[in-house]
Amino acid sequence: MNNPKITIQKTELLSDNWYILNKVTFDYQKPDNSVITQQREVYDRGNGAAILLYNKTNKTVILTRQFRIPTYLNGNKSGMMVEVCAGLLDQDEPEQCIIRETEEETGYRVSKVKKIMETYMSPGAITEILYLFVGEYDASMKVSEGGGLEHEQENIEVIEMSFDQAYTMIETGELKDAKTIMLLQYAKINLGF
Repeated sequence: MNNPKITIQKTELLSDNWYILNKVTFDYQKPDNSVITQQREVYDRGNGAAILLYNKTNKTVILTRQFRIPTYLNGNKSGMMVEVCAGLLDQDEPEQCIIRETEEETGYRVSKVKKIMETYMSPGAITEILYLFVGEYDASMKVSEGGGLEHEQENIEVIEMSFDQAYTMIETGELKDAKTIMLLQYAKINLGF
């Protein structure tokens, strides 16, 4: 992370209540070699991983539904979001994280997943890299009801639906989560759905 065109002048902590919010003052050398000074608020919540669980034989996927306060505050009347399973890395590698999160949230114990891409979901304000995975599931992998961890105050509904129904939810606007849309589009293009 050493770019001679960028000089960090100052980092001020604004909040460390849930995650870290800093105000960063930096100099940036433009292509014409002039230098400008800018300030940006940068939210650091760590990196995360997400997975689309799919069953090719039954042409189904596993999604989750949970309340998301930021969406409620910005026009989502119920605050409920349909999403793929996801979680923050907890001192582990992305693959280990998503295998753990899959079991906690969905109740399915998967052992083999495939990383398909890494993405910055909101690079103007959030440092997070999101590692996106796909993985096959079947009924024999179901080891619990899922729903998340109580001590993390998770209240997650597990939804199994046809791939076609999930994909149609993009068109109807019922599904607005970017990581989920990306993973469903990947499945449509690359997994033969």
